[in-house]
Amino acid sequence: MTGRQVHPIEQESYRRLRARADTSHLPPLTRAVAERVVHSSADLDYLDDLVIADEAVLRAAADALAAGAPLVADVEMVAAGITARRALCRVRDAKGDPETGLTRSAAAIRMALDEVGHGAVWVIGCAPTALEELLLLDARPALVIGLPVGFVGAAESKAALRASGLPAVSNISEKGGSAVAAAAANALLYPDLYSHPDRYSQESL
Repeated sequence: MTGRQVHPIEQESYRRLRARADTSHLPPLTRAVAERVVHSSADLDYLDDLVIADEAVLRAAADALAAGAPLVADVEMVAAGITARRALCRVRDAKGDPETGLTRSAAAIRMALDEVGHGAVWVIGCAPTALEELLLLDARPALVIGLPVGFVGAAESKAALRASGLPAVSNISEKGGSAVAAAAANALLYPDLYSHPDRYSQESL
């Protein structure tokens, strides 16, 4: 949102990021997503690891959120990191089923879809099984931010997301996590980022 007060440390962090890596060639929202992920992780390797949907897709998702589209997080740490608005998270209420292999995170995705229906933005930063479950369902998302982390299933679930053809932000490697997933979502929730991309490290983060 415009008008958020940005601490000088955050401003300096973005200045140093841009001194180390030139992102000026990226379209505005693509740049916002990439830089916020790097800023949240202090990991410049994300600039080569991220796979980000076309700018028009990001713009459509940002516009959908601005118009009130639901925002769903897989775990509460992701929801807590999304600062501009409340994200729905049902993991506390969900119960897994060991007999069928359904994890609690996957069950939470089912519960959330029953509530929000089609057209939501889904932010998955913890559980590969949550992303795998979403891909099995008829969610018809506006966007999936799929950045789960882990040695088991994370890279594979993100590869499956890319293969699905759904509008998505993901990364190739096993790394990811709640902080970077929330950062990517926050980039879409500040509408001035794509109006004034060169200002956002100083004024509109």
